Amino acid sequence: MSNAREKREVYERQNLSPHATLAAQSLGRAIPEEECEIRTCFQRDIDRITHSKSFRRLVHKTQVFLRPEGDHYRTRLTHTLEVARIARTISRALGLNEDLTEAIALGHDLGHTPFGHAGERALDKIMQNDGGFRHNEQSLRVVARVEKDGRGLNLTAEVRDGILWHTGDKQPDTPEGRVVRLSDRAAYVNHDADDAIRAGLLAPEDIPLRVREVLGGRVSVRINSIVVDTVNESDKAGEICMSPRVKLAFDEFYDFLNENLYTDGRAKSEETKVFGILDGIYGYYADNPEKLPEDYRAIASEDGLRRAVCDYVSGMTDKYAVDKFVELFVPQSWAVVN
Repeated sequence: MSNAREKREVYERQNLSPHATLAAQSLGRAIPEEECEIRTCFQRDIDRITHSKSFRRLVHKTQVFLRPEGDHYRTRLTHTLEVARIARTISRALGLNEDLTEAIALGHDLGHTPFGHAGERALDKIMQNDGGFRHNEQSLRVVARVEKDGRGLNLTAEVRDGILWHTGDKQPDTPEGRVVRLSDRAAYVNHDADDAIRAGLLAPEDIPLRVREVLGGRVSVRINSIVVDTVNESDKAGEICMSPRVKLAFDEFYDFLNENLYTDGRAKSEETKVFGILDGIYGYYADNPEKLPEDYRAIASEDGLRRAVCDYVSGMTDKYAVDKFVELFVPQSWAVVN
């Protein structure tokens, strides 16, 4: 009698689209493992990611606004969950593998720094002589090398590929990975605009007219427009894409936010401090490697000190980075006692 995993693999083969990536045909893991009786390989990857320390830390990592006042601004975790829902909706409608889609979506930002893209730019500058820093590459490094005390999560090749290429110059190899890549952009463009309106940095009428006419005037309407268009257009084209009309409006939306939000001085008023914080912490551990946690010292012995320190600093949450900077560089006598 077939076990639960084998039954699911039969279901995928009989019911998913010919374009879907089947769990039974996965390229496998870097370190071969015995299959689970209940879960497919992609279901196991979902569980490994959601139970990881890096995933839990996303709740305290900035999306766009640095340590904003208020409870309703996106964090890196809420962004991740929003991407996962958008991507699963598209994948289900197209008959793709929802488990693979979800695993990629949940893991795609595990390598993001504290302080959002400001932190990413800071670490890229700090690491400029060591290959630089890009969060998609660090996300892959987290799941392949850093997690589990340096052993990594040993995820499937398809999930690792989708995590690495959710942004960058290359498209993911699987249609599920390409769905996540599109869903990531759809999520952050719309939700960043929503947060900016909530913060008073933008007004709804500031959003370009073409965007409002083609995609809609509210965030939920715009996301629905993108999802419906992507499903219909991808179904016709046989590849993951938007229609030219929707893509033109979407690109104009992104360009508008890039000019009016992502570089806006009010939203990024604290960015000038970010480099100082991360550079200070990085320099301290580079000069005092014995102070690194044990698992990062083990990574340093194999991958080099600078890369191990980068792993440690990039994994910090916003609050932990600030607290660590205060601990290392602010005299205790200056601390305010409550």
